[in-house]
Amino acid sequence: MRLKLGRPSLADYAGYFDAPVASEGATLTVTWAGVTTLLVDDGESALMTDGFFSRPSLAEVGLRSLTPSIPRIDGSLARLQVQRLAAIVPVHTHFDHAMDTAVVAERTGAKVVGGMSARQVGRGHGLPDDRLVVATPGEPMTLGSYDVTLIEGAHCPPDRFPGVITGPVTPPVRASAYKCGEAWSTLVHHRLSDRRLLIVGSAGFIPGALAGQRADVVYLGIGQLGVQPEAYLIDYWTEVVRAVGARRVVLIHWDDFFRPLDKPLRALPYAADDLDVTMRVLTRLASEDGVALHLPTLWQRADPWN
Repeated sequence: MRLKLGRPSLADYAGYFDAPVASEGATLTVTWAGVTTLLVDDGESALMTDGFFSRPSLAEVGLRSLTPSIPRIDGSLARLQVQRLAAIVPVHTHFDHAMDTAVVAERTGAKVVGGMSARQVGRGHGLPDDRLVVATPGEPMTLGSYDVTLIEGAHCPPDRFPGVITGPVTPPVRASAYKCGEAWSTLVHHRLSDRRLLIVGSAGFIPGALAGQRADVVYLGIGQLGVQPEAYLIDYWTEVVRAVGARRVVLIHWDDFFRPLDKPLRALPYAADDLDVTMRVLTRLASEDGVALHLPTLWQRADPWN
């Protein structure tokens, strides 16, 4: 924990909440629902990362066992107008990513796609094996209208619950049951439009892992990035954004995930992260590279290819 008190003000970054809004009938849209929950939808077929809507308080996480909040999950799916999903892909299996994944899959008919740890999360909720897809790293999978490729990544340091999940996770469980598991960079290729999207949920990287890959847009996780040395931020930008040749970057995983989605969003406190540092460095890098940089608006359907 850091001694710096308070938290960054989102008002200082109001001008960055300007990702292109999707027009009626847009070919492909991306909707952000906090942390690294993203809905990718072409009107006929949709997939989601994480599906984390319960957002228990810090006190609940520290003192109690966790159980997904069915009212919050159902309310969020209704807000997103989601009834069916081809797949749900947790970016890794910490509670703030995978706690609700299996419940969302139950409600939408989705397959849970990830590593062996994600499989154990699904098994803990009784999902059948044919709905639990263990990815082969680097190999595309056809999921609805999309080809999805999971590429091995890394969690941003520190990883408070490292390791893999070796047995079914059946709530209620402590937050520590949701070990990180396999961390992924998720490449989504929409076949009809040939649009490509990269989702990096945690601000970690494996050098060279994304070499030779291409994505027009990156949804870039920045949680804990602001407490890293500046050289780390530059390396992260280089290994992800520059590696895939992206021209637009939308920053995710900066919001305080202990706060429910029906309250105004706020940044993580300085004790855990420093959005001010992250924005200062990434704004400079984006300007040098001619890359458009944005913060997403909650629940808003965006067309980042526009």
